[in-house]
Amino acid sequence: MRKTAIFDIDGTIFRSSLLIEITEALIHKGIFPASARKVYARAFSRWLDRRGPYENYINAVVEVFQKDLQGMKKSEFMAVSKKVVALHKNRVYRFTRDLVKDLKKKNYFLLAISNSPKMILDEFCRNLGFDKVYGRIFEADKRGRFTGVTLYSELVSDKAKILKRAVEKEKLTLVKSIGVGDTESDIPMLRLVDRPICFNPNEKLYRHAKRAGWEIRVERKDVIYRI
Repeated sequence: MRKTAIFDIDGTIFRSSLLIEITEALIHKGIFPASARKVYARAFSRWLDRRGPYENYINAVVEVFQKDLQGMKKSEFMAVSKKVVALHKNRVYRFTRDLVKDLKKKNYFLLAISNSPKMILDEFCRNLGFDKVYGRIFEADKRGRFTGVTLYSELVSDKAKILKRAVEKEKLTLVKSIGVGDTESDIPMLRLVDRPICFNPNEKLYRHAKRAGWEIRVERKDVIYRI
């Protein structure tokens, strides 16, 4: 039975958010309206100035993405996704990049989970050698256009459930398993693995990790700290 390693992607391996980058690219290409930026501009500015939480910013981007995706051709989305990944594929954290490489050599089953669209996740994670990828799946009609409906949203929002499902389906083991996350939503998943790693954690995850005695890593510039 192969050992398991589970990773969040946005902000944990990728130094940004795939959802944000694809949304910006679609606006830049005129596929999404330029006015869409106004929906998240204030939240983005407040986050940059450290006067507002990142959650408000990313939630506003999600709102734009889900609204403007409706009616778009699936093939057109895939073409833009490939360009976004080609541009950003190397913009990753060294700690998690090297950890993925090391675990791949040790024949770990690499599992990626993110709230970004699965189609762009598949493209991004393929370059890193992941075995299985879970992300948001959007329904398309017979013409190949998105309907605006998100499929299986209750599953992708529960990383612990996905991990249990993958272990059973792929005949994996959680012995010597590793999990990497960066927010409090990753706590249920991290509780299941033998080596939980909180990488660049937000405050809620940091406080929980300190109480639980979990490993905390922070990468800043060219230094990786263990706290």
